[in-house]
Amino acid sequence: MSLGAGIVLLAIGAILAYAVNVQVSFVDLHTVGYILMAAGAIGIILGIVLISRRRSSVSTSRSSIDPATGDRVRRDVRSDDL
Repeated sequence: MSLGAGIVLLAIGAILAYAVNVQVSFVDLHTVGYILMAAGAIGIILGIVLISRRRSSVSTSRSSIDPATGDRVRRDVRSDDL
């Protein structure tokens, strides 16, 4: 579930729980609203956790010749973006 879907579920649940005053015989809309709000809150939390865990790394390698010894030198650098 993405962050946007969690926000949508939270909003629809709040509308059903607090703004709708319709009585339906086969389901309680207030309870459905609370359930959707809980699912939306869990979706938002999971979305934030998954976004914070994404990392990308860049690896760079350079090779050159050491002027003093004439040996080939290779340098590998890896950086992580947070």
